[in-house]
This record gives sequence, C-alpha cells and structure tokens, in this order.
Amino acid sequence: MTLAAGEIVRVDPRWDDRWKELVLSTSGGPFVSPPWIRALSATYGFTPMARLALDAGGRPVSGLAWIPVSDARGHRVCSLPFSDWVDPIMADAATWNALTDDLLAPGERFSVRCSKDSVPFEDTRLEVVDEAVRHGCRLDVPVPELYERIGAAARRSVTRSERRGVRVEIDTGLHGVRQFHRLQVALRKVKFRMLAQPVEFFERIWEAFTLEQAVTTMLAYLPGGTEPVAGVVFLRWNDVLYAKFMASLPGFLDDRPNDALYWTGIRWAAHQGLRMVDWGISGLDQPGLQRFKRKYSTHESRVVTLRSRGEASPAEIEVGSTLNAITLLLTEDSVPEEVTARAGAMLYHYFC
Repeated sequence: MTLAAGEIVRVDPRWDDRWKELVLSTSGGPFVSPPWIRALSATYGFTPMARLALDAGGRPVSGLAWIPVSDARGHRVCSLPFSDWVDPIMADAATWNALTDDLLAPGERFSVRCSKDSVPFEDTRLEVVDEAVRHGCRLDVPVPELYERIGAAARRSVTRSERRGVRVEIDTGLHGVRQFHRLQVALRKVKFRMLAQPVEFFERIWEAFTLEQAVTTMLAYLPGGTEPVAGVVFLRWNDVLYAKFMASLPGFLDDRPNDALYWTGIRWAAHQGLRMVDWGISGLDQPGLQRFKRKYSTHESRVVTLRSRGEASPAEIEVGSTLNAITLLLTEDSVPEEVTARAGAMLYHYFC
C-alpha cells in the first residue's frame, strides 16, 4: 500500500522498532507502547496488528494498532482493548483513511477510544457511544508551588490524612502489584458489582515494563494496618506518570487515603524529573470522581469511544446480556472474593 510521499507497511507493534520510535513521540501514550501491547496480548491470547505510514525516507510518521477479536460475541476490531485511550498517531485525515479503509468497510465492527480532538473524531463512519473526562497535573513548577496550586480543599485533605497517620508505601516490585490486585477485586465486587481483570494481566504489565522500571505501586495503610485501604498502580512512559489502576475501600475514605496517594504521586513524579501526572479517565456518570481528580489537576480534556455505525447482532446482544447476569451472580455478597477473582480471569476477555 502506498501514499503520495511514502508507503504503508504492516508491522507487529510488540516488537517493531519503527513502531516504538513513533509512539515515543510526544503524542504517543503508554497504551500504544510495545510493553503494554505485549502484556495485553500475552494475557488474553490476542494477536495485535498495526500499520505504519512511512515518509519517503522510510521514517514512521503515522500509525494505528488494533486487535481483531472473534468469540461468542462475534467478530470485531478493537483499538485497543482495556486501554484508557488510544490516540492513533496521525499526520492527517487522508492518512487515517488510508490506514483504516478495510477496517471501516461496511459490515465491519470497529471501535477506538481516543481524544475528542484526534483525527478519528471527525470520521463520519464512526459514532460516539461513550464519553469520559481525562485529568492531568503539569509538573512545571517546584514542589512547594505545586502544593499551593492544588488548592485549599486538597491541602486540608492531605493534612487530615497525615493527622490520621495514613502512610503511603512505594513498591516497584511484583509484590505491590499483587497486593493492589486483591484490593481492586474487593472494591469492584462490593461497590460496583463488577469483575476485575485477572492478576495475570497485572503481572504481565509488570514484566513487560520492568526493564524500564516503569511500574510503581503506591499503597495507603492506616496506623498499625497490614493490608492497604487504597492504592494506585502507575505506569511511567515518555516522562509522564500515568495512574492506570486506582482502588480504595469505601469504609476508610474519611481518613483521606486517596488524597495521601495523589499528593505522594505528584511529589514522587516531580522528584523523578517527570513532566506530568496523568490521572486517567472518569466517566460522565462519575461526577464525584471528577471533582476529586480536579483538585489535583491543572487541565482536563474529553475522551470519546467511537464505534462504526450499525446495529449489534442479536447474538452479540444476547451474549452481552448473559455476561451481565453472570457478573451480578458472581459478585453477590455470598460469593467468596477468591471465586470472584477466578471468574474475572475466565470471563474478562469477553468485555472488550
């Protein structure tokens, strides 16, 4: 496949050096990075694909990665599953069209979650099916000025957590990741009646990023406590600290463990010389979470989930309904957390 000034090539985004070069550009985030795609594929048995647009000198200038999925819900193409957002790195709309023509052919089921100001948002072949808010904190001033910037309400909450004796432990090893996963299983089961992704996924992420020491888990404990009451798993990519996974037990929020974690994350990232902390996305149906993240943010933007136009098949609707019913059964109070965790490992790949 060719363009006016170069060509389009198919690559494996897990290993291709040109893909890594492209995503290390300023617009490439962790969810298009080779280690993320390796962890995703190894956990769920996916085979990722990608196309690169090369200039006349053979250098990558645009790219799109996706995963084809075929299961009980039918065939679909996701760019990329279980990722907060995946902004295709595009020179222009013409390149986007050249990279996606067959993916967006009539009858194909294609989806991508991306920034509202990215090229795919203007594609009339796609429609918005969901929207979220993304928050971030620029680290462009010294830590004392960052503390003043977060505002009086945030400072009061940080002070309260200190008075309550909340301590934050920072762990770059596999143990911290596994501790966080237990916390997340409990939270999603009790508060949201949802399954959690398998611990294998967290372990694969740690393994994939560990050569760059890019996974940091922060866990909050109460005085004398041996089990965390809140936690964050951060990914470090391209001089930005991304809060990918966050969880906290509802019964301990008065001690402000999340405020302790957020402020620790900002200070730690600043001391590492990073340029920003990205707090991830919050659904429009989560105004409380948005307000909380806004306390520790300097900016926010919109992220949309786009899907090719057309109705879901009866089989897809039926399987989706069945999965929802099974999830509710497996997250009842009477179900042990270990069983709920195993159910997530068995079923989560259907949710992409």
